[in-house]
Amino acid sequence: MGKRMTEKSKAVSVLTVNTLSFIVCFACWMLYGVLITFLVDNGVFNFDKSQMGILIGTPVLTGSIVRLPVGVWTDRYGGRIVFSLVMIVSAIAMYMVSYCNTFNEFLLAGLGFGLCGTSFAVGIAYTSIWFPKERQGTVLGIFGAGNAGAAITSFGAPLLLNTLTNNGQNLDGWRSLPKLYAGILILTCIIFWLGSHPKKIEHGAGFTLMQQLAPLKYPRVWRFGLYYFFVFGGFVALSQWLIPYYLNVYGMSLATAGLMASIFSLPSGVIRAFGGWLSDLFGARKVMYWVLGSCLVACILLCVPRMDIMSPGEGVMAIKKGVVTRVDSSLIEVDGRQYFLKTKKVDNIITVASQNESMLVLPTFTFWQEPVVQVNDKVQKKQLMARGVTHIFFQANVWIFTALVLIVGVATGIGKSAVYKHIPDYFPKDVGVVGGIVGVIGGLGGWIGPILFGFMLNSTGIWTSCWLFFTIVIIVCLGWMHLTITHMMNQQAPEISRNFESVK
Repeated sequence: MGKRMTEKSKAVSVLTVNTLSFIVCFACWMLYGVLITFLVDNGVFNFDKSQMGILIGTPVLTGSIVRLPVGVWTDRYGGRIVFSLVMIVSAIAMYMVSYCNTFNEFLLAGLGFGLCGTSFAVGIAYTSIWFPKERQGTVLGIFGAGNAGAAITSFGAPLLLNTLTNNGQNLDGWRSLPKLYAGILILTCIIFWLGSHPKKIEHGAGFTLMQQLAPLKYPRVWRFGLYYFFVFGGFVALSQWLIPYYLNVYGMSLATAGLMASIFSLPSGVIRAFGGWLSDLFGARKVMYWVLGSCLVACILLCVPRMDIMSPGEGVMAIKKGVVTRVDSSLIEVDGRQYFLKTKKVDNIITVASQNESMLVLPTFTFWQEPVVQVNDKVQKKQLMARGVTHIFFQANVWIFTALVLIVGVATGIGKSAVYKHIPDYFPKDVGVVGGIVGVIGGLGGWIGPILFGFMLNSTGIWTSCWLFFTIVIIVCLGWMHLTITHMMNQQAPEISRNFESVK
């Protein structure tokens, strides 16, 4: 009993320091979203939107592609050693950010500290070996709550930048922020080493690399990866992209934009533990249906851009030919025949709403007609005499926008646990490798997102193009999941309908 209690205490200690380390690593991983936005907004560097997207996504690239080898090394050498090395190397690269002066230098430094993103692959493998299978959904959800580190950076980094630069009076003070983050990484590494314990991993050490990579031949691994591409990659991309989004679309300050972005990232991270519990209780597939369905509705609504558009409307045409005898804003008269026009209202709801950001919820349309003929003009039958003008006005109310973004954040937080609930169930001896490849695919979503959003914004000039991208990804995820389940039911019904989660 004493030994079991000791093992239980060690497990709790490992879970605690793992989660703490993951929070700090994730906060460091998201630094460029705030830092690059601050530097460009204050004119320190003149990066365009595409370059901003590339730099914001650069750390995510390293954290994505290196997850697989890091997962393999964790299975082979143990999470305690690998996690410590990840934090030390990341701290060195983070410190070097403070000396960057060019786009390429920021690019290389971002690739270096992007190793922080591999902390999830290490931590999930290292955590899972300390707990029984029936508790892993909840436990891995607790560990995954470290995603809340994104909210720490979104909210805290702008405040630190304001302090370090004396509210913009000494812009070169930004260089102290990466040094501060590097110091916190080293301190966290020390706490991790003191609070963690070695544990022999019974699988991985005796296998060749090809044997360790064998699970990658299963289609379900890649299907889980696609789900994670959205729920994790989308979370990472939006955690960084929402800051310049709020800054540009709603004209907020960097600090306020960071606060609003944290409304998305904080719940998404914290609720991950709840997602693990739901996955244990109801099964991961049921949870994923709800996650993808709710995100699809929210993203479709978010696709509508903030707009103020003048569009052609219904005009007025002559019924028969004649000579125009009268023209004013409300009437055109041709040889005694009167054509009444819809007039433009000066004091309308759009004018009022433009002065009150909290007033309009739905898009508002107004319509009027403007004469295009003059007195004594001769008109022919069906000739246009007054053109129609339709004014479409949509505030994209910031609070409704934020509420929809919050729904996406909460749903993706739950979805991250639902995806990883599958891995120890289906691949108990390959958690590091399978978790690594799923993490790679998900991380690539976080890397591609900001870059793609930057190019789409440059091409279309529409900030909401990012939500259209996510809508397409969600539809593909739902379609693949539904087709897979339908195929299994056709092969194994009625047993499969009673026990989805046991089917491989």
